[in-house]
Amino acid sequence: MELGDLMHPLIKDRWSPRWLDADAVVTDEQLRAMLEAARWAPSYGNSQPARYFVGRRGDSTYQRIFDVLSQRNQNWAQRSAVLMLGIAMTVNEKGGLPLSEYGLGLATENLVLQAVAEGLVAHQMGGFNAEGARILFELPPEARPVVVIAVGRLGDRDSIPDDLRDRELAPRKRLPLSEIAFTGEWGNPVL
Repeated sequence: MELGDLMHPLIKDRWSPRWLDADAVVTDEQLRAMLEAARWAPSYGNSQPARYFVGRRGDSTYQRIFDVLSQRNQNWAQRSAVLMLGIAMTVNEKGGLPLSEYGLGLATENLVLQAVAEGLVAHQMGGFNAEGARILFELPPEARPVVVIAVGRLGDRDSIPDDLRDRELAPRKRLPLSEIAFTGEWGNPVL
């Protein structure tokens, strides 16, 4: 048995492809399920710091999110059905929120795993102009843009752009457990 066989299929099947079906649609039900999954994520003191701007292909929110993407990400993300801007709230009525980015990360992972459960794919990106997003969406000072998520359906394998083909079709790689989980002292593998 391979170690990957120990994981839940939603986790094992999650990946971040860059070739999407330019005609695919994300239904209201699928979108609601993804956002509910994000809403129910754990957070520090139940502070729930995650916020999302959601754009569907063809609407102005989608276009504004698209406009702040790096050129490299624009090249492939233009085929996504939905673009989301993930924002971490750093303050609430009680004051500063510790670990707000961590909370957004947990919520976004829930969202992405729900996308997999819905038969969709999601690709998270840090390659965007956060200050540009802040301006375009007139965000308050306590709202920190952190990530953009492209959601859609996997496209036809023949639609992979030539400059991405090798990277997209390469086997997925992760560090071995012996390099990420220790016991007793740094570098001493737990398993």
